[in-house]
Amino acid sequence: MSEFTGLTAIVTGGASGIGLATATLLAEHGARVACLDLNPDVDAPLHSLSADVTNDASVRSAVAAAAATLGGIDIVVNNAGIGAQGTIADNGDAEWARVYDVNVHGTVRVSRAALPWLRESAHAAIVNVSSIAATAGLPQRALYSATKGAVLSLTLAMAADHLSEGIRVNCVAPGTTDTPWINRLLADTTDPEAERAALNARQPIGRLVTAVEVASAIAYLASPLSSATTGTVLAVDGGMQRLRLRR
Repeated sequence: MSEFTGLTAIVTGGASGIGLATATLLAEHGARVACLDLNPDVDAPLHSLSADVTNDASVRSAVAAAAATLGGIDIVVNNAGIGAQGTIADNGDAEWARVYDVNVHGTVRVSRAALPWLRESAHAAIVNVSSIAATAGLPQRALYSATKGAVLSLTLAMAADHLSEGIRVNCVAPGTTDTPWINRLLADTTDPEAERAALNARQPIGRLVTAVEVASAIAYLASPLSSATTGTVLAVDGGMQRLRLRR
């Protein structure tokens, strides 16, 4: 019997990349899963629900629909996010507000909307998706790094606030992951192959992290196997944060 049998989960940004890999893995291990996305288009047994994490009414409607479809909510994976490039001088106030609205406020909106069902769950878990950018200074990533740092801090505060309600809150901090977003960034460079080689070399394992590897970490934190784990940041970064290897 799988550790997720009988459990339900919602995954934001669940139609592609890390979100789709996570939703698929949870379903393969027995969970009933709804993917919330701006453009949801996933295959059974996953359930597709349209949701805009920048709109509170949209979020509340989608979360309520997910709870009705699945028969409750035990697990929330806050994966929806957007990227940003540049130094603090390269993005104006509107762009800062836009990226924060998705990456940080979106996490708040979805978690807040799901709380009534999580409070009723015998196994309630929230997993947020932060980034290596939250704890390592990466060039040309000021705005993105700030939002992911906020997600990490928010995770710790949420874990403290909701522990007494039986809700565990953790986050993963992926390194550079081979996702459609990264591939779009590489395609816009003058030498995509050279840029990919540089990203591979930046991580001690010598390659990009895969979406499935991140999904596996999320699944562990969401599962009953980690029932004593809360307020934890799990790095899935190929050793980038901690290791300093000689080349």
